[in-house]
Amino acid sequence: MQLTLENPKNAKSDSLPFSRNNPFHAKVLKNINLNGPGSSKETRHIELSLKDSGLSYAPGDALGIVPANDPELVATLLTEMEWDDETVVTINKQGETLPLKEALTNYFEITLLTKKILQQAAAFTENEELQRLVLVENAGQLKEYCNGRDLLDMLRDFGPWKASVQEIVSILRKMTPRLYSIASSITANPDEVHLTIGAVRYTANERDRNGVCSILCAERVQEGDTLPVFVQTNKHFYLPESQDLDIIMVGPGTGIAPFRSFIQERAVTNSPGRSWLFFGDQHAASDFLYQNELENYQQEAVLTKLDTAFSRDSEQKVYVQHKMLDNSKELFDWIDNGAYFYVCGDKERMAKDVNEALISVIEKEGGLDRDAAEAYLKDMQKQGRYQRDVY
Repeated sequence: MQLTLENPKNAKSDSLPFSRNNPFHAKVLKNINLNGPGSSKETRHIELSLKDSGLSYAPGDALGIVPANDPELVATLLTEMEWDDETVVTINKQGETLPLKEALTNYFEITLLTKKILQQAAAFTENEELQRLVLVENAGQLKEYCNGRDLLDMLRDFGPWKASVQEIVSILRKMTPRLYSIASSITANPDEVHLTIGAVRYTANERDRNGVCSILCAERVQEGDTLPVFVQTNKHFYLPESQDLDIIMVGPGTGIAPFRSFIQERAVTNSPGRSWLFFGDQHAASDFLYQNELENYQQEAVLTKLDTAFSRDSEQKVYVQHKMLDNSKELFDWIDNGAYFYVCGDKERMAKDVNEALISVIEKEGGLDRDAAEAYLKDMQKQGRYQRDVY
């Protein structure tokens, strides 16, 4: 299964190193659903081969995947607009061309709309609603329209169109790679990279929507297929240089990914530093990602402490920040003795709640007022001892 244009058989490997612009086609070794029966979630554990790629990574780095669009969405677009699959279109300023179906599948971003796309599209239709929407004073409404809609919505909502296929595709952006925190240590898994990807499915504006890359991985990529990948280093999320230092990791849901990498690395290097993981999800029975691995690491004393919060298993919802507050004295002892504190996962709510809980812990156990507690945390950040990988 070939999922991108560039580098069909890793042909450039002799001359160029693999990178964002020259991705390596990594063979899928394993693709399994980590969630148990009855879960409302689907989280894929994917293992890829990096053999002969020359690619390496450190714990905390990300892997970029160059995805392909959903063939069903592409087919609907072609039918809707009565476009011919084989029409040759120019895809970039360099004048490179592709048949339309391939361009819409592999080259262009078709699931995300931007203000610029709608402003440019307004030149190709007399539709009054679109002309009104792109007026400067309606910027808020334009932004709202773009949220949760795609190219198909735009073409359906604002026709009839007086534009050629070439004119329509010329306003589209190139597909952007999707970045995922790496969930393995290369020291523990030579020539391999593992990912933890939550399948994104939702309904918006009366249509079912899918995450471009997550659903490609969940539904269309089988073991033995290849995915175009590259390593993205993360200079802001890394293990302490000294293996003697303690680490505290807060990673609910797919936020567990980099911490699996951290723990594997510390296991294989026999690090003397202690480690403490806070993990959370909905139900312990179906959503405890990597449960056996983590419990084994705990038995082997690689993982010193493991605290879990399963929000739907009790009347009162319990989250990772509540577990932090429950352990505030010990948590502060670790931090005050130089532990590094890490957070990975949801930026909108979880990371804010964890930050708030951390300030409360420092305030209470350090005997400080709010301002001093915030200053303490800022100082930790400056020292690189408070690191966040949030999305």
